Amino acid sequence: MGRVVGIDLGTTNSSVAILEGGTPTVIVNAEGHRTTPSVVAVSSSGERLVGIQARNQAILNPGNTVYSVKHLMGQRYDDPKIVKLREKLPYSLVRADNDAAWVEMASKPISPPEIAAMILARLKTDAEAYLNDEVTGAVITVPAYFDDGQRNATKDAGEIAGLQVERIINEPTAAALAYGHGDHAASSASDQPQIVAVYDLGGGTFDISIVDIHADMIEVLATNGDTFLGGDDFDDRIISKLVDGFRAEHSVNLREIPSAVQRIKDAVVQAKHDLSTLKSATVNLPFIAADISGPLNLLATISRDEFEELTGDLVESTLAACTRALDDAQLAPEDITRVLLVGGQTRMPAVQRRVGEFFGQEPLRGINPDEAVALGAALQAATLDGEELQKVLVDVTPMTLSSEDYQGRAISIIPRNTAIPTSATSYWSTVADFQRSVDVNILQGEGELAKDNKLLGGFTLDGIRLAKKGEPTIEVTFDIDADGIVHASARDVDTGAENKVTVNTNNDLSMQQIDESRERVERFELQEREQREID
Repeated sequence: MGRVVGIDLGTTNSSVAILEGGTPTVIVNAEGHRTTPSVVAVSSSGERLVGIQARNQAILNPGNTVYSVKHLMGQRYDDPKIVKLREKLPYSLVRADNDAAWVEMASKPISPPEIAAMILARLKTDAEAYLNDEVTGAVITVPAYFDDGQRNATKDAGEIAGLQVERIINEPTAAALAYGHGDHAASSASDQPQIVAVYDLGGGTFDISIVDIHADMIEVLATNGDTFLGGDDFDDRIISKLVDGFRAEHSVNLREIPSAVQRIKDAVVQAKHDLSTLKSATVNLPFIAADISGPLNLLATISRDEFEELTGDLVESTLAACTRALDDAQLAPEDITRVLLVGGQTRMPAVQRRVGEFFGQEPLRGINPDEAVALGAALQAATLDGEELQKVLVDVTPMTLSSEDYQGRAISIIPRNTAIPTSATSYWSTVADFQRSVDVNILQGEGELAKDNKLLGGFTLDGIRLAKKGEPTIEVTFDIDADGIVHASARDVDTGAENKVTVNTNNDLSMQQIDESRERVERFELQEREQREID
């Protein structure tokens, strides 16, 4: 039996952790760092690069360097958010045969789960080198507001990487596990219940979870968020200002020069980090472009006040999600015992200040916002690997699960923030005389109309007994497992005719595609191991 590890598969950086001597520990990678950039590239020689190597060559090879792939997991090419994202990326997206959004690398289409699997495989290799043992399983974290398709895509990525995905766990829930296990809980009278708000603003996503921590249980009460709001959006506000200013001065659109976009992005990330401790930061990029007069330089100074003004609406939108989560939990800000900040973007002083003002208390600063999620995943992994830990975990489904009626309405079957795993049954009937089949559409979201929600999939129940409309009784049951994955069934109560499915969205990978991707990743792992032995 191999080891089971905890993995934080992040938008910007990823990390892997284990339980060691009763303490969750982040594993240092081959380069000596505790996090690995979530970047994959194909070099000019056709070599696949992952992590720091991939990030370091991005300026010279922007079209074949993929970052923020987490945004693409389980997404359709024509989704409005993906359409908007395509305008900003230096690499190209293509429409797969099933309308999914895939990435073009070295003139070949590659699925987002395969790219994510390259990152997971690198973390797996680092963990095996550290443990001197085989890693066969993992608990992988996802944003709490990931839908069914995104969770399935994450499981596919794990399978492609050669990992048995033992559990998908929500990122803020993992952070709460780390908090509940650590010295913070002990120093905060952990025998007394605590209501903790986990505010998770990472590189690409935002989640807020309200968590009830008891001595023997961690129970998520409510969650909310936005899977397209994170540090990347804060970066883009500065990037847009610089690009617009340069265009006004020189009549050159830097967004049309991929290498320039990558240089600006790297400089902006550093400037943003500087602004966490300094009042101003300078972006100095010589020879960023050229015109008939010769080389052009980009030189700009950004103040912290200016940055906060540019991004103030983004911070406020996170607080609106906090309000929704508190409302669902039937709590007020003053009911919160502790506020836990997770994710690199929470280092921004304005975020810390506004979150503190919203909840009426200083957020907890004693836990590393970049590592809390991986540490919590390691605790859950240890539990599944046979360790007896103190706390039981109870999570929730982030979005309402519904079915569509004949009038196009979304009829709720499992409301959002229901504890999982869970199951719920509703009863339907036919809408026409002697109807022999019914279609069951499975929806996720909060819209009153079916068209305003995400269609996860559907299936047909055949063999309904011949009868007048409204007479047959059709039992429709939805199940959500501990990973947040949806299963559905329908049964004619009179005839016993039944149909069951594990919901697969139209843009999921087929088993053949998973097998082919796994073979490619295995070849990459073998090449990496051989190169490490040479080095």
